Amino acid sequence: MFSSIVLSGRPPRVAVVGAGLSGIACARRLSEAGCAVFLFDKARGVGGRMATRRAQWIDPDGAVHRATFDHGTPAFSARSAAFRAFIDEAVEDGVLARWEPVMAPGSHQNLDGLALWVSTPDMPALCRRLAAGLPQTLSRPVDEIARDGQGGWRLLAQGELLGDGAFDAVVLAMPPAQAAALLAPYREDWARQARAVPMQPCWTLMAAEPGEPPPWDAAWPQRGPLAWVVRQDARPGRPAGGGMNHWVAHATAAWSATFLESAADTVQALLQDALAEALGRRPRWAHAAVHRWRYALAPRSEGARQPCWWDPALSLGVCGDFLGGAGVEGAWLSGRALAAAIAPGATA
Repeated sequence: MFSSIVLSGRPPRVAVVGAGLSGIACARRLSEAGCAVFLFDKARGVGGRMATRRAQWIDPDGAVHRATFDHGTPAFSARSAAFRAFIDEAVEDGVLARWEPVMAPGSHQNLDGLALWVSTPDMPALCRRLAAGLPQTLSRPVDEIARDGQGGWRLLAQGELLGDGAFDAVVLAMPPAQAAALLAPYREDWARQARAVPMQPCWTLMAAEPGEPPPWDAAWPQRGPLAWVVRQDARPGRPAGGGMNHWVAHATAAWSATFLESAADTVQALLQDALAEALGRRPRWAHAAVHRWRYALAPRSEGARQPCWWDPALSLGVCGDFLGGAGVEGAWLSGRALAAAIAPGATA
C-alpha cells in the first residue's frame, strides 16, 4: 500500500531527476494532479535513450552535409491497453507514426506480431511533447540529493544548489547504477538492489555513404556483432538522404560488453566492417561516428515485479524500465505507477 504526499495551502513541489520517458511520464501525471514539478537532466535535451544525433560534415569538394541519426531506441511496441491508448493519442497529435520496415533477407522475424512505432520528426519528440510547459534544468548532472532541516530535499551539482528552493519529494528516473549513488545515504536496500540490476550496454554506429539504397529498410541479423541495422531515411517523417544512405547500426549486448572499454576509433572500425558485411559491399564512407550506451537495455522479467519504488516517510521515489519492464512501454508504465503512488489525483 502506497501513501501519497498531501500538503495544505500549496501544491507539493516535486523534483524529477532524469528526463527520459519514465521521468517525464511521471512528471506530466504529477503536474496534471496539481503538483509543481521540476525536471532535471544531465543531457542538453529531454528524451534519454529516445535519442537523435545531429551530424554535419564537409566532403572533399567542400560541400556541407547534414544528417540526423536516431541512435537510441530504434522503435517500440505496445502490449498493455493503457500504453496502446497513450499511443493512439500521440498518433492523433502527430508525434508518433507506425513503422512497417521492409526487412532484409535473413532477418529475424517479428514473432510477437506487434506494430512498431517511432516518434516524429525525431525520437525525442514524444518526450518534448510530454515535457512542454514543465520547468527544466538541463546540462546539469545531479550528483547529490540532501535533506534539509525541515524535512524537504535539495538537489546539488558539484556542491551548487539547483532549483528554486527545497522540494517536498524527489523522483529518480535514471539508470539503476546512477540512481544507486544518490539512494545509498537514505535507502541502502534500494541502492543495493539497483546496483545488482544487470543493465546491458550497446555500442551504436552512425554512418553515411553515397549510393543507391538497398531494397530493404532494416535488418535484424541472426548472427554476428549487429543486433539492428536501420536506414534512417526509410523511417516515417525523416528527410530523404539526398543521394546518401544514412545508417544506424546497433551492436548486440554481448559484443558491446566485450568492447565496452575499447577506444571509440577501434569500435568504429569494427562496426563499419560489420555493417559492410551486412550490406554485402564495401561502402565509401562519407561520415561515421559511434556512441556508447553504457546502460542501454534493462533485463526482461517474466514474473511480476514492483513497478516503482516509493518511500512515503522520505518522500523519495524511483522509476524506470528496470522496474516497469524492459523498453519504452516499461519506462512509461513505471513513471505512471510512481505518479499514482505520490499524488492521489494521478491515477496510473
